[in-house]
Amino acid sequence: MPKLTRYILAVLLLFVLVAIRAFEDYLFYDPYLTFFENDYLYVDNPRREVAKLVLYTSFRYVLNTLASLGILYLIFKDKIMIKFSVLLYTIAYVLLLIPFIYFVINPRQEDYYLFFNVRRFLIQPIGLILLLPAFYYYKLNR
Repeated sequence: MPKLTRYILAVLLLFVLVAIRAFEDYLFYDPYLTFFENDYLYVDNPRREVAKLVLYTSFRYVLNTLASLGILYLIFKDKIMIKFSVLLYTIAYVLLLIPFIYFVINPRQEDYYLFFNVRRFLIQPIGLILLLPAFYYYKLNR
């Protein structure tokens, strides 16, 4: 595949990530979207359906992961890096989902900041932001 085509596809996948973020209100069930904008300062935890919230958060994580893996593959063309990335994303999902479920089931105001950050790692492509420069640095030094 020509280099220009790879980069165009990577940019398209980047637009997929932007679209996931832009249409999050319509695509995903997440009562915490508006809650963490300002309500957490004044209102108690929002009403939520735990199973539905976990399902939609997991679905969003999978979508972000697939787009991120596609970007990484198109930029670096290294299957070993992708296998490593899949392993990292899987471990991160399991390790982040456990506290996420705990915070959803046992909401306490003093835990909101930690919950907000755990949730952020699950719903945003932070893995890509971390892996892209790390793999680039690895390629430069290899």
